[in-house]
Amino acid sequence: MARPKPDLPPADAIFALADREGRLAIRVTPGARSEGLEIVNGKLHAKVRAKPQEGEANQAVLGLVAKALRLAPSRLSLLRGASSREKLLRFS
Repeated sequence: MARPKPDLPPADAIFALADREGRLAIRVTPGARSEGLEIVNGKLHAKVRAKPQEGEANQAVLGLVAKALRLAPSRLSLLRGASSREKLLRFS
């Protein structure tokens, strides 16, 4: 059985949340039943299936955000929050 496609907000709405330097704050819920991104009270929230072990959830978040922004995952980097639910990403 195929997994459903994740719910993703428009790329323009996500880019609008970033600062001038391309930094984007995000709150992550690892180990979720479904994957997706949503904007809640002006902040990006991500749900990923991956467990927070050995960076798997971080990689899943980077892949999900890259897909939503239509960027290559290599253009995103994790600046802060490797072991936290609150993360700061930068895109180039």
